[in-house]
Amino acid sequence: MEKSCTLLIHFDKGTPAIANEIKEALEGNDVPAKVDAMKKAIMLLLNGETLPQLFITIVRYVLPSEDHTVQKLLLLYLEIIEKTDTKGRVLPEMILICQNLRNNLQHPNEYIRGVTLRFLCRLNETEIIEPLIPSVLQNLEHRHPFIRRNAILAVMSIYKLPQGEQLLVDAPEMIEKVLSTEQDASAKRNAFLMLFTCAQDRAINYLLTHVDRVSEWGELLQMVVLDLIRKVCRTNRSEKGKYIKIIISLLNAPSTAVIYECASTLVSLSSAPTAIRAAANTYCQLLLSQSDNNVKLIVLDRLNEIKSSHRDIMVDLIMDVLRALSSPNLDIQRKTLDIVLELITPRNINEVVLMLKKEVVKTQSGELEKNGEYRQMLIQAIHSCAIKFPEVASTVVHLLMDFLGDNNVPSAIDVVVFVREIIETNPKLRVSIITRLLDTFYQIRAARVCSCALWIVGEYCLSLSEVESGIATIKHCLGELPFYSVSEEGEGTDASKKTPQANSITVSSRRPAILADGTYATQSAASETAFSAPKVVQGSLASGNLRSLLLTGDFFLGAVVACTLTKLVLRLQEVQPSKVEANKATTQALLIIVSMLQLGQSPVLPHPIDNDSYDRIVLCIRLLCNTGDDIRKIWLQSCRQSFVKMLSEKQLQETEELKAKAQVSHAQPDDLIDFYHLKSRKGMSQLELEDEVQDDLKRATGEFVNDTDDANKLNRILQLTGFSDPVYAEAYVTVHHYDIVLDITVINRTKETLQNLCLELATMGDLKLVERPQNYTLAPESSKQIKANIKVSSTETGVIFGNIVYETSNVLERTVVVLNDIHIDIMDYISPAVCTDAAFRTMWAEFEWENKVAVNTVIQDEKVFLEHIIMSTNMKCLTPVSALDDECGFLAANLYAKSVFGEDALVNLSIEKQADGKLSGYIRIRSKTQGIALSLGDKITLKQKGSG
Repeated sequence: MEKSCTLLIHFDKGTPAIANEIKEALEGNDVPAKVDAMKKAIMLLLNGETLPQLFITIVRYVLPSEDHTVQKLLLLYLEIIEKTDTKGRVLPEMILICQNLRNNLQHPNEYIRGVTLRFLCRLNETEIIEPLIPSVLQNLEHRHPFIRRNAILAVMSIYKLPQGEQLLVDAPEMIEKVLSTEQDASAKRNAFLMLFTCAQDRAINYLLTHVDRVSEWGELLQMVVLDLIRKVCRTNRSEKGKYIKIIISLLNAPSTAVIYECASTLVSLSSAPTAIRAAANTYCQLLLSQSDNNVKLIVLDRLNEIKSSHRDIMVDLIMDVLRALSSPNLDIQRKTLDIVLELITPRNINEVVLMLKKEVVKTQSGELEKNGEYRQMLIQAIHSCAIKFPEVASTVVHLLMDFLGDNNVPSAIDVVVFVREIIETNPKLRVSIITRLLDTFYQIRAARVCSCALWIVGEYCLSLSEVESGIATIKHCLGELPFYSVSEEGEGTDASKKTPQANSITVSSRRPAILADGTYATQSAASETAFSAPKVVQGSLASGNLRSLLLTGDFFLGAVVACTLTKLVLRLQEVQPSKVEANKATTQALLIIVSMLQLGQSPVLPHPIDNDSYDRIVLCIRLLCNTGDDIRKIWLQSCRQSFVKMLSEKQLQETEELKAKAQVSHAQPDDLIDFYHLKSRKGMSQLELEDEVQDDLKRATGEFVNDTDDANKLNRILQLTGFSDPVYAEAYVTVHHYDIVLDITVINRTKETLQNLCLELATMGDLKLVERPQNYTLAPESSKQIKANIKVSSTETGVIFGNIVYETSNVLERTVVVLNDIHIDIMDYISPAVCTDAAFRTMWAEFEWENKVAVNTVIQDEKVFLEHIIMSTNMKCLTPVSALDDECGFLAANLYAKSVFGEDALVNLSIEKQADGKLSGYIRIRSKTQGIALSLGDKITLKQKGSG
């Protein structure tokens, strides 16, 4: 067994002190030198030195010292020196210090008495303590509270020793008397703690006798009372009712620590609605009254736990929770919004949306640097509210459209996606949204927002006036044609190059864009371009937003402009009675599209137009020159139908997820009918009655039943040694977040007693053993359960290996049995998760660790292979099922999972069917940390080859 250590001091090994120097300093009369020498001696002892020659020097020269610091260091020295011999008997020289300790316990100075009593709390040697007991007991009645509180602790530690009950037979009785007369809060707390740990019945008796005065007790004592209540209620659930009343009375205590503990105790002990409501109210008060962000985050976690089990109670407190948005911390705001969005009902939706709108307006002030991110979170929250309750969309959509020109590009993208969804799901708002969008289009500063807004204009401008306004707005934003003059081409190339640069700032670097299916597409344009507010030149439209973006070389946007103009002209041909006007619009559109092509092929821009955009723009020109009915139908109807299908699938997926969540809880098919008058009340209060009913309900619905299935347990048992080994060992591995617990069964298969049997383990990877191994003696054919705790610090596949070492009586050397390696699987740490396409792409661009695994499998069907990878990696497929339908010989899908440490794991699978029927392609894994990317890659490499 290892020795217990009660003292820890940092020791700099650079300059070790020499024992002789220490001895000389201790023998001198210089007190500061003595203090320094004692400190050096203590540090050497803590780091494994024995220094036996110092003991007598210290007894002669340090014991008589009157200096308080020297006396304190002397006690620390006595605490850490070895006081027993190899057989466990107290060393004879220890008698020398007994008299000194007795003198200290009767010392006129309170400090000396107090620190000596505290020292006694750490002594385990009965022979040293026994002669000191009368002096310790005298100190229980000392006038100074510092001494009394340390004397109580000393009595408690003596009583807890193996022979403590013989040394202090009537200790609980004495402490109970002290408790009844004591006035000092700290001493009172120590006395109650002593009764709680050593004589629980007396503590309960004292508590129930003084139950009316608990709320007047000090904070320290109230905390110990709550500990006692938790312990008692876990062992004896039937007496919960009377203790819950005490907790509820403590909810009004002045100390925030006490009321927090009360609330968490209530939630853990009771399911009665009254108790849960009281706890939730307390958490809401703490959320608003505490300024510390960490406290707020912890309280929000507690509220989230209540929400998952008692949603109906939390719904009533939704506005109180929303007040936490006043905190400027983004994590608090995010957590608050996550909780609130799951508590929305038809009754509170209007209040919640009104509050969110006010918060959005506040973000316009621009005082805080993270206003853009916060606004984006609010917009996403309003978006999800509007999807759940479409009737509120009309109240928010126009306010949010003010942010289409937001400098924070992700926020503006969220707004335009929201508008796109609302205009389809709320036909009544179509006209007002289109009018507003055309009015504010010139303010949009980002290319992706422009692209989405142009798609909305092309699809939802239906009447003659709307179509004409749409074409006029695009022309206005493109400015006057041509985009460059031929005369400038020769000499003014540099000037033309400078124009867009003066006007714009390219936000993203030139890297491949990731399309919705996870594949790469090289985009010659900068995908995210925001530019400074245009300087309006009188009489000229040269500074329109579309023009500035095109002049930066964004031809993907150019292709979108061409498609939108084509759609608007095709619709104009249907709604415009005058053929002349329709033809005029067609020629103007053609002129604009051809001008864009010319710009793309001219040397004015640093990069020519890319092939994809070129093909798309040329297609628009051909279409406007020669339109067939089938093509017209595809352009004017099929795009919208695809979008409607996408929305309905998204909604269906969300509904299925909600259903799956609802099925998890163990609930009876019918509501419980509880006959109160058949229940024995025995003078129970309403709260106790509620608690009883909730407990009955939990029993009936299986919530008290342990979920762990015995069959699953057997699957997790690993054999560590062979059946023919003299010692058989097997381990049951439990992975719980940051801890791995190995429950190892060791069986002695021989007819001999095994001595000093030791299980030696070592780890590889980010695993760390918590405790050192102990030695055991194992009788013939007997078994032993050994537990080993291992800490995990990251999501990485780790290996635990080791051996069992033992001695037998007739063989001198030790025998070693090597154990099988235990592989800790990454699958124990990661679980499927969901994120939006935009979030996936952002993370994909940011994460620096990529592991590229080539597909090598006997599976010949793309979808079967995808299912196999999803099963093997425990990930969620983000690509909708509809996108994976049909046979085309090619499949691309995005998978996502989150680890228990909050790390994200992204996987992109791109495979193609070869002519010989085999699959080829790559699986790319990206993550923020190297461990998860490598471990997932190894897992996929291992699993993909096998099953066909």
